[in-house]
Amino acid sequence: MTTDVSEGSTAPPLGVILCDDNRILVEALGEVVRAQPDLEVLGTASDADEALRLVRRYKPDLVVLDVRFPGGGHLVAQEIRRTSPATRVLAFSAYDDSGSVEQMRNAGVGQYVVKGVTNAEFLAALRGLGAALSGPPA
Repeated sequence: MTTDVSEGSTAPPLGVILCDDNRILVEALGEVVRAQPDLEVLGTASDADEALRLVRRYKPDLVVLDVRFPGGGHLVAQEIRRTSPATRVLAFSAYDDSGSVEQMRNAGVGQYVVKGVTNAEFLAALRGLGAALSGPPA
């Protein structure tokens, strides 16, 4: 049973892997996530091979994945779902066209967030996926 962190929970933080080839963005996201007591950055990746190696190693709760990630965001999402079915994927993209959104949804992505959202919106999306961990994969 998971308890709300705001009520003094001792539940372990949700493990997160951040995947984007923009190192400055990954560093900024890492700072935002690390500042949250209920989230923990397990690693960062700048390409598909590195991302999949981290997913296989840690079996994270959540992966933040760039849609235009080197190696193909949708292909990486599909492989994450295959190798770590309980892991939830949040697509994080500069593109909000219906084709990109549909491609990522078809790859098993649980949430699609457009870059430029506030930190609070980004964290709410992550936590929303995290809350869904008790149910079937989104």
